[in-house]
Amino acid sequence: MFHKILVAIDQSPLGEIIFGKALGIAKALEAELMILHVLSADEAGSPQMPVSATGLRSSLTMEAAVFDVYQKQWQEYEEQGLGFLRSHVQIATDAGVKTEFTQTPGYPGRVICELAQNWQADLIVVGRRGTSSLNELFLGSVSNYVLHHAPCEILTVHAPKA
Repeated sequence: MFHKILVAIDQSPLGEIIFGKALGIAKALEAELMILHVLSADEAGSPQMPVSATGLRSSLTMEAAVFDVYQKQWQEYEEQGLGFLRSHVQIATDAGVKTEFTQTPGYPGRVICELAQNWQADLIVVGRRGTSSLNELFLGSVSNYVLHHAPCEILTVHAPKA
């Protein structure tokens, strides 16, 4: 059935639910698990590139200082992501599941599909937050992108209703 399961998670409560589902399936089927975290400016808690408040008169020194702060925040975000992934690998390993992880920047849908192809995943487990159709039309949806571009089967975990 499924031998290689790719689970894409972020640091949200839904990410924990998605991980739990993927881990349960991997354990039951004795499958390998790949945990993916995509570094994205769209993820809650990710650093945002500051917009200059000084307009046309901004000094290059000030802009460089602002960018340095942003770079430090991004590095902290990356380090938090790695710690998050390592803790989930430990949970999966303790459950007896062979587990790897990767973290990469990019557009989540595209990164998920490319990794699934390269790692030869049999199943992708992703979440769906349940944004409105209008939001999906203008902002896009990671789960919708994966649904239309994935090279394998997909399990979509819906966010609990509030």
